[in-house]
Amino acid sequence: MVSQSAPLDRAALEAALRPFGDSRMLPTAAYTDEAVLGWERRHFLSDWMCVGLSAELPNPGDQRAEAAGDGSVLLARGDDGVVRAFANTCRHRGHELLPCGGQARQRAIICPYHAWTYSLAGELRHASGFGDLDASEWGLAELPVTEWHGMIFAGAAASSLAESLALLEPVVAPYEPERLVVSAQHTYDAAANWKILTENYHECYHCPSIHPELCRVSPPKSGENYASAGAWIGGWMDLRDGMATMSLDGTSHGVPLRGLSAAGLRTVIYLNIFPNVLVSLHPDYVMTHRIVPLAAGRTRIECSWAFAPEAVAMPDFDPSYAVEFWDLTNRQDWTACESVQRGLSSRYASPGPLSPQEDAVYSFVTTVARGYLGTPVR
Repeated sequence: MVSQSAPLDRAALEAALRPFGDSRMLPTAAYTDEAVLGWERRHFLSDWMCVGLSAELPNPGDQRAEAAGDGSVLLARGDDGVVRAFANTCRHRGHELLPCGGQARQRAIICPYHAWTYSLAGELRHASGFGDLDASEWGLAELPVTEWHGMIFAGAAASSLAESLALLEPVVAPYEPERLVVSAQHTYDAAANWKILTENYHECYHCPSIHPELCRVSPPKSGENYASAGAWIGGWMDLRDGMATMSLDGTSHGVPLRGLSAAGLRTVIYLNIFPNVLVSLHPDYVMTHRIVPLAAGRTRIECSWAFAPEAVAMPDFDPSYAVEFWDLTNRQDWTACESVQRGLSSRYASPGPLSPQEDAVYSFVTTVARGYLGTPVR
């Protein structure tokens, strides 16, 4: 929960909270100041942050360490099939149990420094040389964690993730992301603040300028945004007549997702679950961007594409029709976002206005501004 305001000018944040049409973007320091990112790590990026996909931990014994908040979290799938999250620090001398981004598959959690060994449920099982140590006092620090439609969220939140996303549930459920098979993954490193990437995702005002391929398959002014703010924000866009999905020629080489209505087969839904995951729901696949802030001006983006299992089972299935389209589009976006980052780093930069096509950006910016001023997002 947010307990103090961010190190930003209050008047500039209040300008971002003016009514839509009269508001301004966040102050430039929100995108360039490492002190602001430090505040975000403590208050935004430790509260139900997406730390991975369920598909990355499919079996008992699978372990993975991911950045979260001020440190990192160790995820482990137990013998009971449940994913648990622990502070990624050994109870002996604090050594990381896995390096951030590292993976392991073993029947126990073993610190690589002095080999203290824990069960997959976090209980201390062995500490060499400590014959009389009370193991019940030295288990790993367990953190809240939950799986939601194939995504793993961890943090220190007191609120229920399911409650926060209750209105989003009926939007996502027909796509059954947890049933789909991840068939491709790309990792990008963008020289831009994480919020710039999210703001770019929330509008197609820029599409005619930098996304000619996207505009050929989806009208940039089509669709609407959901009346939502806070824990999630998003909207949808239409496919052009004759186009089956988002690919370079509009052709699908997969199969339609089985739970979709006729309307779902003609639209693409773009969602942001605060703070760090973007979910794009297509008629025949689901694309997920997991955003990991590395510095005020640098972000890692992990992008995955998941398809229906019956599509993946086809002998000639090839996910490249979706991957090539979005890899091109992603790189166009990151180039633009990096230019925004450089521009905002100028001493002459100042917060600009929002166009009528940027109402979802307004929802995101006001969510962040309220959070900076002390209002919990969820």
